[in-house]
Amino acid sequence: MNKGDEMDLVAGVIGLGAMGGGMAQSLRRAGYLVHVFDVRPGVAQVFAEGGGVACASPAELAAACDVIVSVVVNAAQTEAVLFGPGGCAAAMKPGSVFVMCSTVDANWSMALEKRLNDLGLLYIDAPISGGAAKAASGEMTMMTSGAPAAYARAEPVLNAMAARVYKLGDAAGAGSKVKIINQLLAGVHIAAAAEAMALGLREGVDPAALYEVITHSAGNSWMFENRMAHVLAADYTPLSAVDIFVKDLGIVLDMARASKFPLPLSSTAHQMFMQASTAGFAKEDDSAVIKIFPGIDLPKKP
Repeated sequence: MNKGDEMDLVAGVIGLGAMGGGMAQSLRRAGYLVHVFDVRPGVAQVFAEGGGVACASPAELAAACDVIVSVVVNAAQTEAVLFGPGGCAAAMKPGSVFVMCSTVDANWSMALEKRLNDLGLLYIDAPISGGAAKAASGEMTMMTSGAPAAYARAEPVLNAMAARVYKLGDAAGAGSKVKIINQLLAGVHIAAAAEAMALGLREGVDPAALYEVITHSAGNSWMFENRMAHVLAADYTPLSAVDIFVKDLGIVLDMARASKFPLPLSSTAHQMFMQASTAGFAKEDDSAVIKIFPGIDLPKKP
């Protein structure tokens, strides 16, 4: 496919949240006429003011697009996007590609590939990682798997959104499995980071000094460096909410349970996020898991 053919592709993004909004921006910056849809009133129209087409439903978007990128929260929302009222599956053109970027159970993703293939549609299992800033700059990571025919159609669109597009298999499932393992590490690292900072606070260590030392020592992790900065700033604005890890670590444990594989650290981290959720912090940033620890005084906003 030459550059001219790439630009002839019409791309659509469903879900303009923290990640999807940045991905749509990356496609627009790459020269695509991007069609967008979001359930929140006015969000798609605001995007289209900078270039692009706001659609009133997934079906309207699907009818115009060759590659549809779905960036919604979970499997249930993906089902609604595809098969609910005004869904895009019935409106997609034969041979067009549905790119599914949510973190879901791998078996569900494999079943979805068959459902779409039976309708004459192509599918790429394509969970994402990297955060909102990397999504907006086109530098995020995509963990993908799908049929060669789907890649042949959609690869230019994937490359426009991500710095790294990993091809992990020729059928759905492998992408989701790798993302689930990534989420195992992410969730455990956040929980461990919160535990470490909480212990420091309990012992009277200056939290800013602790952060400085740890981020320049062997105990550092990307999650400690990123999430404990939120704690120091007392800013729990949900870039990734507590309930995301209730969901994602739940998927991790479901996958392991099916093969009777023990995950002691994941189980504990999941319980920590569950505790934070039920304590009223469900919609706060996932760093709010630190709030489950008793007897500590968290940093306050300046």
